[in-house]
Amino acid sequence: MTIETITPIAKAIRERRSIKKDYLDIPVTEKFIMGILEEAVWAPTHGLREPWRFIIVPTENKNQFVEDMITFFPEERRENRRKYFEQPAAFLIVIMPKSEEQKKQDEDFGAVSCLIHNFQLLAWEKDLGVVWKTNPHIYDPGVEKLLDLETNEKIAGFLHLGFFEKNNSVKAQPRTSPLKKSTIYGQK
Repeated sequence: MTIETITPIAKAIRERRSIKKDYLDIPVTEKFIMGILEEAVWAPTHGLREPWRFIIVPTENKNQFVEDMITFFPEERRENRRKYFEQPAAFLIVIMPKSEEQKKQDEDFGAVSCLIHNFQLLAWEKDLGVVWKTNPHIYDPGVEKLLDLETNEKIAGFLHLGFFEKNNSVKAQPRTSPLKKSTIYGQK
């Protein structure tokens, strides 16, 4: 596809970046996050299970969230983790069901991943930076308790959110052509 024929969807996919830092000092509200989620939930989902739920930490609640989160780290790491969690303006925590059935677990994680990608693309359109984090704390039973997870749920990831200036955004890294990663069935 040449640059002249690239579609708006292809352009958005190519231009979207994970924004990990340099967030602007602009609040991210519950209403703003919910507006993006209203569209993001149109992700494909096997059997329309919609295997997700959300914990929204808007800017107005972030300080308490940060103070609660750092308690799960050793004393000597708390200041470092405080600085880490203070960078984003807000958080969206995506929760999904656990399943003993591998097929269902894979289908649900695929659906959740599609939803998160939808959220990232929609946020990009509104100059809201997003990075999907799966740091070790998402597996901490204390964090699960803090977030009031049920025994049949797990954290799919923390989305760090913050407005940013697109002209300062991260540069694209090259991608490998699918030609180099594909085989044609029946051809040796």
